[in-house]
Amino acid sequence: MDTNHNKSELAIALDIGTTKVCAIAGRRDRHGKLEVVGFGKVNSEGVLRGVVSNIEKTVKAISEAVASAQRSAGTDFKVVHVGIAGQHIKSLQHRGILTRDNDHTEISQRDIDRLISDMYKLVLPPGDKILHVIPQEYTVDNEQGITDPIGMSGIRLEANFHIITGQISASNNIYRCVERTGLRVSNMTLEPIASASAVLSEEEKEAGVALVDMGGGTTDITIFKDGIIRHTAVVPFGGNVITKDIKEGCTVMGQQAEKLKIKFGAALADEVYDNRIITIPGLRGRDHKEVSEKNLARIIQARVEEILDYVLWEIRRSGFERKLIAGIVLTGGGALLNHIDKLTEYHTGMSTRIGVPVEHLAHGYHEQLSSPIYATGVGLLMKGLDDLEAGRLHIPAMVNEEEEEYEDDPSGKWYEQLFRKTKEWFEAEPDNEF
Repeated sequence: MDTNHNKSELAIALDIGTTKVCAIAGRRDRHGKLEVVGFGKVNSEGVLRGVVSNIEKTVKAISEAVASAQRSAGTDFKVVHVGIAGQHIKSLQHRGILTRDNDHTEISQRDIDRLISDMYKLVLPPGDKILHVIPQEYTVDNEQGITDPIGMSGIRLEANFHIITGQISASNNIYRCVERTGLRVSNMTLEPIASASAVLSEEEKEAGVALVDMGGGTTDITIFKDGIIRHTAVVPFGGNVITKDIKEGCTVMGQQAEKLKIKFGAALADEVYDNRIITIPGLRGRDHKEVSEKNLARIIQARVEEILDYVLWEIRRSGFERKLIAGIVLTGGGALLNHIDKLTEYHTGMSTRIGVPVEHLAHGYHEQLSSPIYATGVGLLMKGLDDLEAGRLHIPAMVNEEEEEYEDDPSGKWYEQLFRKTKEWFEAEPDNEF
């Protein structure tokens, strides 16, 4: 394999989830499809509800996943594109206004960039930062509903923005974990946005659709209408709470509960006809336990319905409840539950399908990738490639290198470094415990 040729356009995505960490390396082929050259997936233990809770365990998982992807790709990686999620993610709507100097010159990308950079100056609650500023529609001199104003002329340019914010500490911990494995973060994308780009078609985004990504720790919701992101939200429940319910309802161990859910679990009790009895070995010579498949489905159904209630509440809050012609698309590991699409249809009254991230993959992709589990990873890979092609690759300096710099810096620049570090320390997020 010619590694020099690959390095230029190879992008690496890293999905740090509650149940798994997966690294996917790929590039675009000449037809614009994704060609995956390597991927690795390991169990994740250091992430809780989508947020890093144990740095050491997460670093270990990232190292293993990346090493596995590097082996199958036959090349080393330096830069990764990561996702961020968790219940700290919030979204808000804001309107920006730009008054231009004259109406003879055309509106250019520079004017739009100025509007977007103005949004980054918004005052947020302490400890929050803006992750994404997404333009929705523009108004040029009272002419409303313009999707692309470039090339038009006018004095007053206004835009509605969808702004997504998250906690500084959560993103810093992701940077820290990745950098401790010797890699650099090129960009950070909100995971629901990444999943949406992998599994939704342009027609669905136009018609109106809610993407529900059911992960291990969180359920992410993204709502599109007229091709534009209208609402994003993160519900702090996922597959792990279902496992916990099985564990308590059937009085079994956590690992046994997970296996029961994956192998025999169904989200709709009425669809379980041949009510088999599942036998679980007892602990240390104790009697074995028996669980009926229907009871298992009842436990799962109750919790899935509760998660769907939160999803419905978010859809109503967005104001697009009656406008989603394409209904709901389910993805993520939770979408693998038997009959979950039927339950979602009954519970919400909206048409539902399971989203699998194969639409953008080139032929001959690995069979494993055709699972809703990889929706976020494939979406992050697409984002990484888009940034590479647009030349938007922003690679911050690594923390460790900066520290080394002033240790052996004879030119006396160390005091500037020290001043900057002290300033950063004072500006850092205050500790919530005090």
